[in-house]
Amino acid sequence: MPSREAYEGQKGDKSLVQKGKREANQDEILAAALGMRMGPQKPPATLWQPLKLFAYSQLTSLVRRATLKENAAGPKYDKVHNFKVHTFRGPHWCEHCANFMWGLVAQGVKCADCGINVHKQCSAAVPNDCKPNLKHVRKVYSCDLTTLVKAHNTTRPMVVDMCIREIESRGLKSEGLYRISGFSDSVEEVKMAFDKDGEKTDISVDAYEDINIITGALKLYLRDLPVPIISYDAYPRFIEAAKIDEPEKRLEALREAIALLAPSHSETLQYLMVHLKRVALHEEHNLMNVENLAIIFGPTLMQAPDMDAMKALNDIRYQRQVVELLIKKEDVLF
Repeated sequence: MPSREAYEGQKGDKSLVQKGKREANQDEILAAALGMRMGPQKPPATLWQPLKLFAYSQLTSLVRRATLKENAAGPKYDKVHNFKVHTFRGPHWCEHCANFMWGLVAQGVKCADCGINVHKQCSAAVPNDCKPNLKHVRKVYSCDLTTLVKAHNTTRPMVVDMCIREIESRGLKSEGLYRISGFSDSVEEVKMAFDKDGEKTDISVDAYEDINIITGALKLYLRDLPVPIISYDAYPRFIEAAKIDEPEKRLEALREAIALLAPSHSETLQYLMVHLKRVALHEEHNLMNVENLAIIFGPTLMQAPDMDAMKALNDIRYQRQVVELLIKKEDVLF
C-alpha cells in the first residue's frame, strides 16, 4: 500500500499536469485570436508575452461586443461613450481599430462608463453603443439618467420607481405632499443610502416614518441630474409649445417636443406625470392640485440651457404651464 507521502506526491504531480494543460489550452486560444497556429515549440518569451497581451486585448473587445449583442433585447437606449484621456500602464491596443496605442502617457481615451479603450482619433468613429458597467458607475445621484438605466438594464431609475411606489402606498393623502420639505439630514441620508446600496435601500415606514423625507429624496434626485428630465436640447421646444394659444396645436407641439427626449427621459417623465395625476386626484386630503404640483416641479424638471437670469425668470410661468399640461393630458401626450 503506497505511503501517505507518495500519495500526496502523486496528487501534486497530477495537479501540475492539469495546470500545464490549462495553460497550454489558454495559449492555443490566444494564438487563435491572433490568427496563429501553435507548434510544438512556443515562441520565445520576449516575443510571446507582448503577443499574449495583444490577444487578451482582442478577446476583451470581442467579449464586449458579444455582450452588447446579448443585451440587445433590453431597453434600446443609444448612449454616447463618456471618453476621457487616459494613461495606460503596460502595452494596450485600441479596441476599435486593433492597432497599438503608442506613447508613455495619455496614449488614448477610456470610457468612464463602460471601460472601452480606444485611440483619441478613433473615438469619433466608435458607435453610440455604450453599455455602462456597474463597476464604473459608482453612484446613483448626480449620475446621467441614461447611463444609470443602461447600467442597471431598466427603463427608469430605481430611485424614481422606489420612491413613487412608497409614496403611493402610504402618502397620497398626506397634507402638503411635495410642498412640505422633509428633514434635510434625513433626505441626505436617503441619498447616501441609494448611492451605496442602490435598489437594496430601505425607505419603508420602519426606516423613515415621515413621507416628506421620501418626497424630498425624489425631488433632490431630479434636481441633481446633470441633464434634466426635460433635456437642454428639447427645452426651447417645450417653452415654445406653452406659448401657443390654440389648445390642439399646443398639444401637438408638446408631442413633438416629447419626441425629442431620449427614451429614458421620456419614460421617466411619463411615469412621473401619471404619479402626479394620482396625487392631484387626492386633492381633498393632500390639498395639492395640478397647479400647485406644476409650480413645484416646473423648475425641477426644466432648466434653461443658458444662464441668463432674466430669461430664466421669464420662463418660470411657461415651465409651470408645461408641467401642468403634461399632468392633465398625460393620457394623450405619451
